[in-house]
Amino acid sequence: MSGPAQRRRLAILPALGIHPSAGDVVAIALDRALDDAAARAAHDGRPVAVLDAACGRVSALRPFRARVGDLTGTDLRTPPRGAVTHLDRFVRADICVDADAFPDREFDVILLSFAIEHLADPPAALANLARWARPGATLVVTTVNRRHPFVAAYLGLPAPLRDRLQAAVKEGPADAHVLVGACTTRRGLAEALRAAGWVDVRIGTVGHLARAWARTWPSFTVGVAGDVLTAGIPARRSTLIAVARLPDGPATP
Repeated sequence: MSGPAQRRRLAILPALGIHPSAGDVVAIALDRALDDAAARAAHDGRPVAVLDAACGRVSALRPFRARVGDLTGTDLRTPPRGAVTHLDRFVRADICVDADAFPDREFDVILLSFAIEHLADPPAALANLARWARPGATLVVTTVNRRHPFVAAYLGLPAPLRDRLQAAVKEGPADAHVLVGACTTRRGLAEALRAAGWVDVRIGTVGHLARAWARTWPSFTVGVAGDVLTAGIPARRSTLIAVARLPDGPATP
């Protein structure tokens, strides 16, 4: 959770032209996906089922809780007590390898937020998400864009130095994962999504470094510089947001 000082820093960003946020774009995508899911679920006479595939402690799905009949979260780590009270259930799982963590054709909407860059096998994870999705389901993915010059420089550092820098801008060790860096380009993410069976893949970019690095003034200032540097170059902005759909008909086996 952000404190007062961090919120004051974030309030500066619209005046600097650093908008919309990744959260704004994801909220629009989830709103549309849930509208579609509600229509499908009503036709079938069942509740809307949603999976937060890397729920962590804070979720973009929380504001939509009233529109979801069954909200499930999963992550490699069990969140602290009281952190995910908006969920109906939490399942600890590795979405890269635990293919049987959920039944096939279970979910109408799946969110994978800033997690794919940390996964050891992103293609396997995307295939498992397709297995768990109902036909016509929507997947929303956010991740870092390694074509941003700062992100590329970061990923090129030795792992020990990467870890130290990551810890400097994150709230705690649980948030400071080593970035694997796979599926962190527009092309790479699109190819992985399509190979896993997702279609209608659309990928946009936003500047998100200042928000991601807002914990301290020095890191926030570097993030602002990174966002301003790439503001007019969409392919180089720091964050990728992908929306894809599973084809109507039989789900991916």
